Amino acid sequence: MRKPLLTVWYNTRCPVCDAGIDRQKRRLIDAIKAGCIAFRDINGEPAALAGYDVSLEDIRRRLHATNADGRLLVGADVAIAVWKATPGEGWLATLFGNPVVLPLTRFTYDRFADLLYAWNRRKGRW
Repeated sequence: MRKPLLTVWYNTRCPVCDAGIDRQKRRLIDAIKAGCIAFRDINGEPAALAGYDVSLEDIRRRLHATNADGRLLVGADVAIAVWKATPGEGWLATLFGNPVVLPLTRFTYDRFADLLYAWNRRKGRW
């Protein structure tokens, strides 16, 4: 089996993250079956991105992904890459990933991720 074009690392212990990824998985079933994209639970492989100098807590805080070239994507850039791969959601990637809007997209994603991370910590989801 070939290496996926995109491997997304996420935190299944976060109910919001898990639900969002489950939704994307349903929309990307053909790409997953073809081995083009993979979704991996970081809790099952906590050292998976250690070579990128990324901690487990970093990945629990924000989505991380590696592309086919081995480049690391973080946060909003992962969401944009997933939208590009998802049928019917390319327009989201175009809208939120264009050079004018991208800084605001990243800022908004990061603030939401910070709030979600804090909420999960308070709830003891680690």
